[in-house]
Amino acid sequence: MPEQLVFAMEVILNGLMAGVLYALVALGFVLIYKASGIFNYAQGVMALFAAMTLVGIMNGQVPFAHLINAIFGTHVHYFGWNVPALLAIILTMAVMVLLAWAVQRFVMRHLVGQEPIILFMATIGLAYFLEGVADLMWGSEIKTLDVGLPQGINLWIDETTFNIFDYGFFIDNLDIVATIIAALLVAALVAFSQYTKQGRAMRAVADDHQAALSVGISLNFIWVMVWSVAGFVALVAGIMWGTKSGVQFSLSLIALKALPVLMLGGFTSIPGAIVGGLIIGVGEKLFEFAIGPLVGGATENWFAYVLALIFLVFRPQGLFGEKIIERV
Repeated sequence: MPEQLVFAMEVILNGLMAGVLYALVALGFVLIYKASGIFNYAQGVMALFAAMTLVGIMNGQVPFAHLINAIFGTHVHYFGWNVPALLAIILTMAVMVLLAWAVQRFVMRHLVGQEPIILFMATIGLAYFLEGVADLMWGSEIKTLDVGLPQGINLWIDETTFNIFDYGFFIDNLDIVATIIAALLVAALVAFSQYTKQGRAMRAVADDHQAALSVGISLNFIWVMVWSVAGFVALVAGIMWGTKSGVQFSLSLIALKALPVLMLGGFTSIPGAIVGGLIIGVGEKLFEFAIGPLVGGATENWFAYVLALIFLVFRPQGLFGEKIIERV
């Protein structure tokens, strides 16, 4: 019995850590949805694109090397130097800001005032476009990402609390770092959204594009800013997930796990993204621990979606989302 209790505590803690990683992806969705009312299907691919760009810059890889070599018959793949992790992260963030500008310049500004479904379809097209560009730029092979974050397993034994059990539980160092970074990131984003002029302008744009334009808010600036911040969040998520499981194209699929997180927390709530991620992370781990052996396992693949479906039936706005009432 004591061993099972300690194991359950380990499951809960690891679920909390996994939930933080889910929440990091969900944050990007929330930011863009709050600013433009757009559900950005491309957020997961943005995390992939950011992680692949970071690895490519760190390794000194020539962008579009395969395409250049095929056209000109050359065999150049690397510049011959490695870039320090911090400088590579800064350069990658510059690329994400450039991407934000390009999205606004060539896509979003032409869709002002369009129906939400049109904007959503545009982000689907953007997702597949970015995935193809990432493949052409950096190649499709699995890459290892190491920016110096601590990794490996810690054995935690609290002799004061568990001296009668004499058991320990395991926590991944990377998960601990991800939790700390996510907490700082959420605090900064909440402060930005609530207490800055740009944050208030962002919320105004989300409420009504035309009304925001009529009071002098620059829609172009707000969208570039928001997509840049979402790109930064995608970069952080890409670093965490890429360090944990390698940089590969399946990394873009983490966006699918962020969907139940958004449904639980609410599409317009930054704290809700964190709470929803923690609920999903702990819930799927506990469900697998308690029910998985009885049904043959693999419950983590579908538990989050079943829980999200229940929330959609009884509380469609999520735990922290705004309930919108339209009078006609």
